[in-house]
Amino acid sequence: MRLFGAIYDRCLVWARHHHAPRYLVALSAAESVFFPVPPDVMLAPMSLAQPRAWWRLALMCTLASVVGGLLGYVLGHFALEAIWPWMQTMGWDEPFRRVQDMFVRYGFWFVFLAAFTPIPYKVFTIASGATGIGLVPFVLGSFIGRGARFFLVAGLIAWGGERLERVLRRYVELLGWAVAAIVIVGLVWMELRG
Repeated sequence: MRLFGAIYDRCLVWARHHHAPRYLVALSAAESVFFPVPPDVMLAPMSLAQPRAWWRLALMCTLASVVGGLLGYVLGHFALEAIWPWMQTMGWDEPFRRVQDMFVRYGFWFVFLAAFTPIPYKVFTIASGATGIGLVPFVLGSFIGRGARFFLVAGLIAWGGERLERVLRRYVELLGWAVAAIVIVGLVWMELRG
């Protein structure tokens, strides 16, 4: 099953445009807050087209994504303040505090895993601000996770060429859901042990 096929194809068109680096930066920042398609769909073909610039493209993608993540963090912080009275009225304050406690204990790991895997990073940027995870663990987890992911994608594509890009494109959904399932099982296991 291919999710967001039309948007994916549009991103591939953007990757060939002469303003592609600007689009990559904008997509990376937007994906950290609201956009549904990960920047990998532009990063991979751009790294294929410019194999010597793969590290520069990966760095641009990483920095823009972390900046977008900070915006999501701020939005989460202020959104919680706005809806907190309603949450108390609904009786959701205690369940939220339990989730918040998990975020405080495992915040860096939550952010790192969301930044590195296909789990929607935007959900965790906003949740991090809402739950009050520290800014330093948030930025470190984001930078390390996003950097590892984007440098891995760009480096592999630059090294493996078109053949690897075709394989990655063919199996991206399966790989993404498999990694997401492993992460969820791991987090549940950590919580049960803790």
